[in-house]
Amino acid sequence: MKKTAKDKYPSVKNITDQERIRMVKEIFSTITGKYDFLNRFLSLRRDVAWRNFTAKKMRFFQTSRYLDVACGTGDLSIAAAETHPDITVTGLDFVDEMVEAAGRKVRKKKLADRIQFMQGDALHLPFEDNHFDVTGIAFGIRNIPDRMRALSEMLRVTVPGGQVMVLEMTFVENRFFKLFYYIYLNYLLPAFAKIFSKNPAAYHYLADSIMNFPSPDEFSKILEEAGMVDVKKYPLTFGITWLHIGEKEKVF
Repeated sequence: MKKTAKDKYPSVKNITDQERIRMVKEIFSTITGKYDFLNRFLSLRRDVAWRNFTAKKMRFFQTSRYLDVACGTGDLSIAAAETHPDITVTGLDFVDEMVEAAGRKVRKKKLADRIQFMQGDALHLPFEDNHFDVTGIAFGIRNIPDRMRALSEMLRVTVPGGQVMVLEMTFVENRFFKLFYYIYLNYLLPAFAKIFSKNPAAYHYLADSIMNFPSPDEFSKILEEAGMVDVKKYPLTFGITWLHIGEKEKVF
């Protein structure tokens, strides 16, 4: 996927699903080295708090297994394992560079006996039905064009009564904060990224994908359409990020 003359990737509104998939794979294979640093820096470390909040909401009751879809460098996998000492974690991502970075991180933290990472496709999860108590994805559903298929797959591999969790950024609805956030996403964030990242255009994509993501209410309806019940949503940091939790219907 070629960048435009303005050193930006095309808007997600103007490309096909296959073009977007290729673009996302290129982006995440080129920003791995500074990925964690920029996440902390650009969110003022709020990303750590968001993942910890998510991990604390997880409920393990049958298999004691957690699946982290689009796991990136493994931060949510690690948060889950550290919050719940009795579980095992599988992280899956379709970018090899991210999987390798996640593996290095868990080995450094001495969690490799409880967390395993693998390369894989969120649209075709390589697991049997009803395998995980909790299935989650953090800041990844935005990058998957066929969200319904990904959510359906996450639900399929979750046990009845288990949770599907989606932690994701969206454009804020607060009218007092909206202008500042627009300026931050479209001007400040890319400017900071240009200093530290070898692919600053990736952060123009980040802003574009956030601004084109469904509203929290719209996304809750998508979870319900995918077959989830008792859907809840939690705003984090002025609604910059939302945690959505749906459950797989119990079988009686």
